[in-house]
Formats: sequence, C-alpha cells, structure tokens
Amino acid sequence: MAAYVIAELEVTNPEGYEAYRTQVPATLEQYGGTYIVRGGAIEAIEGESAGRMVILQFEDVAAAKRWYNSPEYQAIVGARQANSTGRLTLVEGV
Repeated sequence: MAAYVIAELEVTNPEGYEAYRTQVPATLEQYGGTYIVRGGAIEAIEGESAGRMVILQFEDVAAAKRWYNSPEYQAIVGARQANSTGRLTLVEGV
C-alpha cells in the first residue's frame, strides 16, 4: 500500500533552505520516492496553511522510513531543520 510523507513548512532562511532543497531529489531517487506536490501555490480552505507544502509518495511505509532514516537523507535533514519550521507526517494510503 502506498505511503506518503507530507511536509508542511515555513521557510525561515530561503538561502539556507535552497541548499537542502536541491539535494533532496537524489535521496528520493535512491529509495523509490516521487514528488506528488512540491512547493506549488497554497490556498487555505479551512484553518491556516503552511508557507510550503511537499507531498512525497513511496511504495509503502517501510520504503518511506528507509528513505527518512537513510544515511543520504540524514546527512542533509539538519539543513531543513535549521532553515525552516514545521512538521513531517507519514501516512498510509488507500
């Protein structure tokens, strides 16, 4: 069953975040992840929206966790955390 990583972020330092953003695709490719949504226009319908939304698709929850915990992603995740605030959520699809 497909799994999705949903990132809702407020970028606090665009220059620092850019270094992270450009490195993520290579890590996704290694672990079978694909972008469903990547930083498009956001309009809140209810509540408040994040400044940036990213949705990643993986084959299953195990694949998403392999990507997140991989040495490749862990080497760059600190750049996201240092240059943005928000949350990442892992959700199983239907």
